[in-house]
Amino acid sequence: MQATLKKAVMFQGVGLHSGAPARLEIHPAPAGHGIVFRRTDLNPVVDIPARWDHVTPSRLCTLMDDGKGNTLSTVEHVMAALAGTGIHNALVKVDGPEVPILDGSAAPFVRGILRGGILLQQADLRAIRVLRPVEVREGEAFARLAPADHLEIDFQIDFADAAIGHQEKRLDMANGAFLRELADSRTFCRQADVDAMRKNGLALGGTYLNAVVVDGARVLSPGGLRHQDEAVRHKMLDAMGDLALAGAPLLARYTGHRAGHAMTNRLLRALFADPTAWRWETCSPALEDRLPGAGVAAYDLAATAWVAA
Repeated sequence: MQATLKKAVMFQGVGLHSGAPARLEIHPAPAGHGIVFRRTDLNPVVDIPARWDHVTPSRLCTLMDDGKGNTLSTVEHVMAALAGTGIHNALVKVDGPEVPILDGSAAPFVRGILRGGILLQQADLRAIRVLRPVEVREGEAFARLAPADHLEIDFQIDFADAAIGHQEKRLDMANGAFLRELADSRTFCRQADVDAMRKNGLALGGTYLNAVVVDGARVLSPGGLRHQDEAVRHKMLDAMGDLALAGAPLLARYTGHRAGHAMTNRLLRALFADPTAWRWETCSPALEDRLPGAGVAAYDLAATAWVAA
């Protein structure tokens, strides 16, 4: 069955790049509505469906576009939270051009959604089954979707900074794994990149409290890491949010090697450009039980396991 929230929830923070105050509300929506973002600060208001074909190229975040020049940036964390809690229908109202960064992870959004409650709707849920491998590459980086009975994510990263280095992780995303394993992992960057972005008017809302900032072997953010491999976990979190822009749950294995937002969107475009690579499938109860949001509860979002820097 499809699902929405029982009641609306609100989040207040700042935009990561603008530094401006940002407010986001997630409202219940009827079956078949899907996830839709609404820019409430514009007159008239602008709705942007949360779909792969409304993503415009952006190096630092996932940027949505209504096709008329109205945009909304940094949607990946709230999309991951919605997918990870099994929400298929919601109206997400934002009072500006950027989603609040909160603590840099998806955990605050997950807590809010669980606080609002999950309402099952009397409507069949359809998933997208990947039928054969689809891949995109750029240099050494690649992203791939391959057939699987439920969503799996396999990710590898390599960074020169010793605080990150080489990390890899593979997860079956069924039954609350997103909440337990990925939701609290924060966005990360190098101190040198922060300095460069600020010189160019970006990352004005970034702090050591809403991102993991590293400098060589040092973790500069107070309290260190939440997981020793927090960086690759966050890349998987981003992939979860970007894959949710398929518009329905994916039955596939996603593999990312040095991949980012733009590459995952290119992968979805390649998938949907080939009608022989996928099909719609109405979910049976057994299949629904293997989806990421099946049966999630507050206890799945375990207390953060802090790791010394």
